[in-house]
Amino acid sequence: MTHIHVPDGVLPVWLWGSGWVVAVALLLIADRASRRVTARRRLPLVGVVSALVIVAMSSEVVPIAYHMNLTVLAGALLGPSLSIVSAFVVQVVLAALGHGGVTIVGLNTLLTASEMLLGWALLQGGLRLLGTKRAAPVAAAATVATLAVTTTMLVGLIAASGTLGATERETGALDPENLTFASPFSEGALRIGLFSGGEHGQEEEAEHAAGEAEHAEALGLARFATVVYTLGSIGWVLEALVTAAIVGYLARVRPSLLVQPRAPAAVLPAPAEHHGGA
Repeated sequence: MTHIHVPDGVLPVWLWGSGWVVAVALLLIADRASRRVTARRRLPLVGVVSALVIVAMSSEVVPIAYHMNLTVLAGALLGPSLSIVSAFVVQVVLAALGHGGVTIVGLNTLLTASEMLLGWALLQGGLRLLGTKRAAPVAAAATVATLAVTTTMLVGLIAASGTLGATERETGALDPENLTFASPFSEGALRIGLFSGGEHGQEEEAEHAAGEAEHAEALGLARFATVVYTLGSIGWVLEALVTAAIVGYLARVRPSLLVQPRAPAAVLPAPAEHHGGA
């Protein structure tokens, strides 16, 4: 999952501060763009979709230590401006639940919003080109492409921060030393950590942190990227299948939720606002 799980005080100020500045600027632009009747009518959908993404991001596929996103689906349902609002809401709630510090909410908002916006653009382009009958494969391809791009963004942020050891990710059944899997289902297939930061219990967290400290220096940027892409590519396929199933179903029963008009409908003034002329 393209989400930075680090506490406050780890990333340099210039990095997380820039994330907040850009995120606030995007929120202001999104707020201005969403001041339309058509957008206001979709606000209840923002709450529902945001809640779905929060639950997905709090769920871990244990064997590969992958957190589901559903961000491409969220972008498809919300559109550009409301996706930015939803991404910010999601990251604020996740930070309150322990999924990373408050200072990195800006960076995480940018990552999540990027997934939603790119996923929306790719899905819209694919549906307009191939039609809603091929919505499922289009959604699958859009999901894989989107997550590949945003994962690269994540690796770039980690490289720019210069704090690789502190941001080292959980690797599940993958041994980062030799990149081999062992006992993939020893801890089950899925873990829900809505109120525990999506990780193990406190004792398991302490043991895990101690184990990470022993080989943190050995896991350089190249190996970190290899681990992320190895586990991520498996997760991308899983998420692509889930997203394709949901989008395919929506394309059959409510295609209007997915295919949005090329230009927003103009908001006409109320009849009382018309004035007669001489």
